[in-house]
Amino acid sequence: MTYDHDHDAPASRPLSALLGTAAGHAVPLVRGIADDELGAPTPCAEYDVQGLLDHLFEVVVNFQSLAAKEPADFSGTFGRLATGPGWRDRFETETGKLVDAWAAPGAEEGATGQLGMPARTVGAMALLDLTVHGWDLARATGRAFAPDPAVVDELTGVVAELAPNARRMNVFGEAVEPPAGASAFERLLAATGRDPRA
Repeated sequence: MTYDHDHDAPASRPLSALLGTAAGHAVPLVRGIADDELGAPTPCAEYDVQGLLDHLFEVVVNFQSLAAKEPADFSGTFGRLATGPGWRDRFETETGKLVDAWAAPGAEEGATGQLGMPARTVGAMALLDLTVHGWDLARATGRAFAPDPAVVDELTGVVAELAPNARRMNVFGEAVEPPAGASAFERLLAATGRDPRA
């Protein structure tokens, strides 16, 4: 096992590796969404499947910029993802660029974004969106979704760190009591305000 000598604790896996793993779950899920499912409701009350895909695409593109310490644009200028031929390919291509962006030297170092947050924390937000919104899309379209345990392990600490502010900003709902015998991923979902078995 590799150790981080500064903290005498197991070193974290590179964020790009975790993003690659998450993308490996999210991309096939998105590719499998049928056009006639785009209007279906999702666990995110403000989004149908189309809207959630648009949001996730905006995240995937903007967090490439944040990896490079460049400004992001969350004004909705990317338009609708799921229109016209090839939208599934566009999502896969941009998700691959996201993974590459966070693999670049220095991407995880320093601070990035308008709030000057630690870069790894910012990158983990993209990991969170790929994972939790992956579950949202799976639930909306009747599919199973089980992220990699290493991704869930990384995100458990991230969600605990971000939750107070995320709830104040209405990014997370109020935490839900996880069901008896809940898995680590179900506990993570509950912490973001989702009922994992609803």
